[in-house]
Amino acid sequence: MKANFQTTFLILLISICATSTMAQNKNFRVKQEFSIKSTGGWDYLSVNEDKLYVSHGSQVNILNKTTGDSISFIPNTTGIHGIAFDPIHKLGFTSNGRLNNVFAFDIHTNEVKATIATGENPDAIMYDPFSKTIITCNGRSKDLTFIDATTLQVIATVAVGGKPETAVSNEAGKIFVNVEDKNEIVVINAKTFLVEAHWSIAPIESPTGLAIDIATKRLFAGGEKLLGVINAETGKMVTTIAIGNGCDGVAFNNKTKLLFTSNGEGTMSIIKEEDANHFNLIENIPTLKSARTIALDESTNKIYLPAANFEPLPADAKPNTRAKMIPGSFKILVVNK
Repeated sequence: MKANFQTTFLILLISICATSTMAQNKNFRVKQEFSIKSTGGWDYLSVNEDKLYVSHGSQVNILNKTTGDSISFIPNTTGIHGIAFDPIHKLGFTSNGRLNNVFAFDIHTNEVKATIATGENPDAIMYDPFSKTIITCNGRSKDLTFIDATTLQVIATVAVGGKPETAVSNEAGKIFVNVEDKNEIVVINAKTFLVEAHWSIAPIESPTGLAIDIATKRLFAGGEKLLGVINAETGKMVTTIAIGNGCDGVAFNNKTKLLFTSNGEGTMSIIKEEDANHFNLIENIPTLKSARTIALDESTNKIYLPAANFEPLPADAKPNTRAKMIPGSFKILVVNK
């Protein structure tokens, strides 16, 4: 009996360990790091086909999204913030913050085809498949620039009354944009280019990242330690979810119904949308301090986070002093299961 008990206990212990290991393997973790040795800061990054486009310094670094190998780069994008793509014309677009313009480039040759003037300090950039326009959020001039993706001409400039951070489309004629300094979402008609509403999203403060679930008509606005879920038809707050601090990016996977927030404190929050009105925080995983923006590749379920290592601040550093980035430490963290 004693021998049988020991054998049974050993089998049970092995089974528990195996189950625990399987559960851990199901969790998201940083699985790869892509090193980028060139100098400079960064902002957004984007995935298109088999490539990863990274804003870095005064250029866009183009990497193989699987291996991280360098493929090419687009130079002279001074103050680069973001990269968007028009799948119809096979063009990419960069928002060049310090140049107050957008470059349109061929995604096969990376040749710049056009330079298009925008508002001041174009930041986030997106492609709207409904209006077939490229849209920039211009932080300094507090407006959005709409560019016809066919003619590459500006067709509208829309004032939003504050600093626009991130815009998304419901792909049915509405553009939604976070206005960071007003703690609101502005709704713009993509046909008339007129502002239709200003929605307060209190208690969300300093909203930056924004994503949308078109199917459930829900907007996801990331702010200071909170993610707000907003009804995209009425503007009403559905619920709020506690997330990590320093969020500057939100991504939503339409297939898995998972939400991801990149938190500059060094975490990524993962939230499950159960249905239009119910959301559960699954976990906060460690990333790297400064990993504050995000790109999701739905074809592989991989998440990309740009980050770097920084020198410790001296003991006598003044308030709001920024730490210095360690040269050569810039990298892309690749997160998946």
